[in-house]
Amino acid sequence: MFIVNITKKHIITVAIILILCILIAFLNIPIRIQKIIYKKDYQEYVQKYSQEYDVDENLVYALIKVESNFNANAESGKGAVGLMQLMESTAQDVCKKTDLNISNEDLKNKLLEPEININIGTKYLSILIQKYGNVEIAITAYNAGIGTVDTWIEKGIIKADGSDVQNIPYKETNNYVRKILRDYKIYNNLTI
Repeated sequence: MFIVNITKKHIITVAIILILCILIAFLNIPIRIQKIIYKKDYQEYVQKYSQEYDVDENLVYALIKVESNFNANAESGKGAVGLMQLMESTAQDVCKKTDLNISNEDLKNKLLEPEININIGTKYLSILIQKYGNVEIAITAYNAGIGTVDTWIEKGIIKADGSDVQNIPYKETNNYVRKILRDYKIYNNLTI
């Protein structure tokens, strides 16, 4: 015969777990936790440049989250800097298409300034979306580069409509695109 020895400690533990479950269910704690994890720092800049360049604000947040996790001083091993992890050469090209007048000597330091980084990064993202006509291929090019993506499309490795981004041959880019699309969906759901 099996005897269960229930102690006061067990009853308290069960009561605490039950109270936590009730709190989680009724106070929407998971959503609150998601809003902490999926934050919207630099909102004034993201809103401003998303509207100016006609890019979905939540896509910009997803890209920033994946690229730098909102660390304005982030720098990759390859030399990409700032919130949206821009390469200097890319930023120089994009600056020519905006009203930003930044000298090449000042550019790397300026890219660490959140407003400038978000301005240039969002403009670049808008250029890619216009070029490819869809978000999936645009963010693929944001990571792998336009030349690489154009080659993949020409060779039939991926489709130009973005319907088969799971076929992206670079593991890093494949994971990158999946993360951004996942985070983009989460940001959209949190906005509802």
